[in-house]
Amino acid sequence: MVHFKNRYMVVEVFIDAARGEQDLVILTQFNITKVIRDSIQLNFGECGLAGSLGSLQVKYVNPVTKLCIVRVSREDHQKVWAAMAMVRCIGKIPVSFNLLDMSGSTRACKKAALECDEAKFEQYKVATGDRITADIIQSVESCFEKIRVLES
Repeated sequence: MVHFKNRYMVVEVFIDAARGEQDLVILTQFNITKVIRDSIQLNFGECGLAGSLGSLQVKYVNPVTKLCIVRVSREDHQKVWAAMAMVRCIGKIPVSFNLLDMSGSTRACKKAALECDEAKFEQYKVATGDRITADIIQSVESCFEKIRVLES
């Protein structure tokens, strides 16, 4: 039996709402997957897209802290990483991707993602001050729980 090797990328999405339209984009697994696929097709063609589609999956997205986890095969991780670096917008909102960590196991990925997500949420709480609502706190806590139960 052959074991399929994956890479897990913990990625931060920077949204520049000042340069785009006033409608903010809400990050979802669907729209992040779509812009990555579109970038792979644009920059690497149909063969590049077909080669990476088998393993490309956005495993986790936190719309508050703008953190996501992307799974990709070990053979295609550099291509997907390059394609994410070339993404310039989601819809009409300018964005950029920042790779925070890359690992070969879900255990290491979960650890790095939890550390980054918790630190970013603390920064978010300081920035928003008393305007933070219980709904946002509950949403982020449920996102933390999604990371903890992330399977391979």
